[in-house]
Amino acid sequence: MPKQFDLLVFDWDGTLMDSTGTIARAIQSAFADVGLAVPTDIEARYVIGYGMQEAMQYLAPDAKPEQITEVVNIYRRHYLAQDQEVTLYDGVMESLPLFIEAGFQLAVATGKSRAGLDRVLASTGLGGFFKVTRTADEAFSKPHPAMLHYILDKCHIDASRALMIGDTTHDLQLAQNAGTQSVALTYGAHKLPELLTCKPLAHFDDFHALKDWILLNA
Repeated sequence: MPKQFDLLVFDWDGTLMDSTGTIARAIQSAFADVGLAVPTDIEARYVIGYGMQEAMQYLAPDAKPEQITEVVNIYRRHYLAQDQEVTLYDGVMESLPLFIEAGFQLAVATGKSRAGLDRVLASTGLGGFFKVTRTADEAFSKPHPAMLHYILDKCHIDASRALMIGDTTHDLQLAQNAGTQSVALTYGAHKLPELLTCKPLAHFDDFHALKDWILLNA
């Protein structure tokens, strides 16, 4: 059966790495430290996938610019203090080589900063699997299509031959805006009913199921 897609584009947090809880707690701690109203867990998880500046502005629309900057800086300190405890989801490490062997190009489109992504690519040893990576401080934040357009251009792939894989509506809306198909993962930041509003091709509860579907159907 011919492949439908040539390029698999992965979100990072909540898709490849089990970091959503850590991110949400770090956001809440940063807001508490600055003296702003602390977002609920649902609110904090909702903004995962945005660039950090956009995420904090969304959560505190009336905050002064200097408060947003302070929250971002404090968030990074809280997150980095727990960074070594964050792990990849089960199935990720063994699946990426299988995708490469099957002839797919792999890329990452993430709300992380370039420094943050490079750090975690080095610590996990996954950097060599991805032909292109794009971060929120290098492009407009999701769901603006610029991040995915850049990846498509660098990989010389038409949008119709690319598949975006993520755990948030921001990822799936990014795919819609860039003209690509998408697959939803339900174990990350956003719940299934929200994800289904973006009409993904399929949805999966764990990475092993995603791997099997990609190797058989994508």
